[in-house]
Amino acid sequence: MDAIVIGAGIGGLCAAIGLHRRGRQVTVLERATAFGEVGAGLTLMANGLRGLDALGVGDAVRAAGQADAPGGTRTSSGRWISRIDAEEMTRLLGTTALGIHRASLHEILRAALPAGTIVTGAQVTGLARQSDVGHHVVYQYEGRTVTAQAALVAAADGIDSAVRAQLWPDHPEPVHSGSTAWLGVTGPWTGERAAAISWGPGAEFGTVPLGDGRIYWFAAVNAPAGFRVDDEMAAVRARFGDWHAPVPSLLDATDPATVIRTDLRHLGTALPSYVHGNVALLGDAAHAMTPNLGQGANQAIEDAVVLAALCGPEDDIPAALAEYDRQRRPRSQQVARAATQIGRIGQQLTNPVAVRLRNTVMRLTPARVALRAMARHADWDAPPIPR
Repeated sequence: MDAIVIGAGIGGLCAAIGLHRRGRQVTVLERATAFGEVGAGLTLMANGLRGLDALGVGDAVRAAGQADAPGGTRTSSGRWISRIDAEEMTRLLGTTALGIHRASLHEILRAALPAGTIVTGAQVTGLARQSDVGHHVVYQYEGRTVTAQAALVAAADGIDSAVRAQLWPDHPEPVHSGSTAWLGVTGPWTGERAAAISWGPGAEFGTVPLGDGRIYWFAAVNAPAGFRVDDEMAAVRARFGDWHAPVPSLLDATDPATVIRTDLRHLGTALPSYVHGNVALLGDAAHAMTPNLGQGANQAIEDAVVLAALCGPEDDIPAALAEYDRQRRPRSQQVARAATQIGRIGQQLTNPVAVRLRNTVMRLTPARVALRAMARHADWDAPPIPR
């Protein structure tokens, strides 16, 4: 096999699309046995949309999503701390942000690959050393062990990456950020459609309009790792049910059985490299970050586009991957650090004096200055991917 991608998440599928466009034979190994409407929503920033344009799927994604509505940041009582002008953000970055359900994005990405590219039910168990610069991929499939050869291996196997653990066995594991989150998607929604977040002491509630008329919402609180309750929706209502409108109505419009609860973890210690021999890490496997900047999926898309742009059929893999690491590691790790910092002064902040000071500074900051500060992480131009 010319190239193997481990993991059929957003980053893995984007890498497969890009490598296929370059003319490589690609196989995607996915441990899940089937795909369904998993996950909730996400926001594609300007950088992620530019990456999807480079992969040839940008128009299809825009058609399935919802361009960012005006919004900003509020207190739990509904008072606006700062406002975001979506049109001004578009003028600043050249393209709008987009809200989309993960399942919709995933379906579009899968459809962009030739039939048979994705092998489901393939559990990668490790890598076998082929040479000083190469590895085989070993996986379980239909009750048997398969060893596959590849010139290039792209490991997009998530925050608990088995590939990362094998190649960097002494590297610290992902750590708990100190927060846990609930994710939900409403049924059809006719109320307020703002792309906004609201802050209370040690808590945050955010909304993202989706292209199918629904609203994706997320709610985060300070909590120890592993904290769980029997009724997750009841826990959300207990914490956010008295917040400003339309928060209570959004909860009423959500099927409690679909609410997802997840601890927010990240790779607290940055990797020394994203590359080992013919293996490149991308997405959460390389730089798992907290969601406070909404950049996790967008950085995975950037990884995939850069990898594909550098790894054509005639390119020298070791040299290409060295350049991939040079381009991607500093930027993605800087974004990851910024996300952690934003979380600490945003959702996680509890000291009343510090909260008042933060809110005052945000209210007094000129809108254009605030926009530029937000936009700098999304200001990225995708390299072309020659067909």
